[in-house]
Amino acid sequence: MRHKIDIKGRISQNDDRDVLDYWGIEYTTPSDVRKVIDGVQDGDDVDVYINSGGGEIFSGSEIYTTIRELDQRANVNIKITGLAASAASIIAMAAHSEISPTAQLMVHCVSTIAAGNHNDMERAAEELQEADRALCRAYMDKTGMTEEDALALMEAETWLSAARAVELGLVDAIMFEETKTEPLQMVAAVDPIDIAELRAKMDQCRQRDRQRKLDLLSLTHR
Repeated sequence: MRHKIDIKGRISQNDDRDVLDYWGIEYTTPSDVRKVIDGVQDGDDVDVYINSGGGEIFSGSEIYTTIRELDQRANVNIKITGLAASAASIIAMAAHSEISPTAQLMVHCVSTIAAGNHNDMERAAEELQEADRALCRAYMDKTGMTEEDALALMEAETWLSAARAVELGLVDAIMFEETKTEPLQMVAAVDPIDIAELRAKMDQCRQRDRQRKLDLLSLTHR
């Protein structure tokens, strides 16, 4: 059976639904995702469509964790159709992913609003840096990049095209692109034979034989 999860609009906490509904703001909460996942059986196909500028990081982390856990028992495919930015880019790291050729991925550092004296500001800065280190693990696990490289992308507020996101390993493929490859020929032998190489040599020998025959014919008609 196939299921669909939409990650659209703001990534929000479950408790913020009434406010967002009142103002007509598009959003996705962890409970929205959980409702779909509760109906997924082992081995089912699940398509996750993302077009979101991000939002609340702990809700994003919960959705990421939920989908990554689901990927262990179902066939999850994430499709970035417009934008996967900030917390939404974290969610995009949860399973195999594709990106539209016109879509983008954006990673940056966590932000907040703080008030108080210098101790409060320093504490807030430390908490933000710790949050960055926590979230960058999603990029590290997906790509194998180091923490230093992942944090550098976040510090630079990096906007990535589809091609660049795939090049960095943050996304697995670009949608609608088909890669045509020759089928692999598998063998199990002590001395495996390279058929392609032997065929090329055979063609060369046949060409030489044909040329010799032509040379002999030309001599007999002189």
